[in-house]
Amino acid sequence: MTDSDAPRRSNLGRGLAALLGEDSEDYASLDRMRSAKEVPIERLHPSRVQPRRTFTEDALESLAASIREQGLLQPILVRRHPERTNDYEIIAGERRWRAAQRAQVHQIPVVIRELTDAQALEAALVENVQRQDLDAIEEADGYRRLMEEFGHSQDDLARLIGKSRPHIANTLRLLNLPEAVKESLRARTLTAGHARALLSARDPEALGRQVVERGLSVRETERLAGEAAKTPRTSRQRAAAERSAKASKDADTLAIERDLAQVLGLKVLIDLKDGERGTLTIHYDTLDQLDDVLKRLNKAGQL
Repeated sequence: MTDSDAPRRSNLGRGLAALLGEDSEDYASLDRMRSAKEVPIERLHPSRVQPRRTFTEDALESLAASIREQGLLQPILVRRHPERTNDYEIIAGERRWRAAQRAQVHQIPVVIRELTDAQALEAALVENVQRQDLDAIEEADGYRRLMEEFGHSQDDLARLIGKSRPHIANTLRLLNLPEAVKESLRARTLTAGHARALLSARDPEALGRQVVERGLSVRETERLAGEAAKTPRTSRQRAAAERSAKASKDADTLAIERDLAQVLGLKVLIDLKDGERGTLTIHYDTLDQLDDVLKRLNKAGQL
């Protein structure tokens, strides 16, 4: 690990605060840095890099009622607007800002940070996925973007977000479901538990419709998915399942598969389980290939 990597790793596990440079401050300076400033609500604007665009009416109205009663208790994170002098761009807290407008609040507390576009997007993504009111697909897409756009591994995310690695891996797998099932998750007619059960179904879309129509429980969905899985698969279904499994793996696992395949000259698959467990499968076509693999393993064991 290089010296430039060290600060990044040490910040992980502190969530949004870690991204905002608060890790090395003593309590007194941290209090000064966190002190909020009151600004006119009309001087705040939605971020150009805000990853979330859906705000439900019921949730906004409920939050507005709370703000009318108790005020805005949590400051909004902002940065200086790049194009409007004396205005601010919202990094985290757009929902609170929208609800405050409904509550006819004129001044709201903000905390100002100097962030680049990339830092602003990362902070907004982390803030979103740490919240409890995202649907499962919004959460999974947030994890995907943090991995693809900022190079985080699943272990990094587990520390950064405060979730377990199996939770992140299982949530990411939901992105492999058919679009119709994902729409049901967005509409909350299916739960994340239902969706995880559907991942093992032969036809997730058809079973998903059945779950919604019949109001099936997660346990009933798991049973039906398991019964369907016992039916022998066609070659096309096997190929589709393999593509889905490959798509659900993170970049680290795929890289290990590629490296092992290059060393052995054979097809290699890694099947991840919960936690740190998994299965390594090496495919061979002849006994000579198998004998070569065994010799390599024996040689490695003697080193």
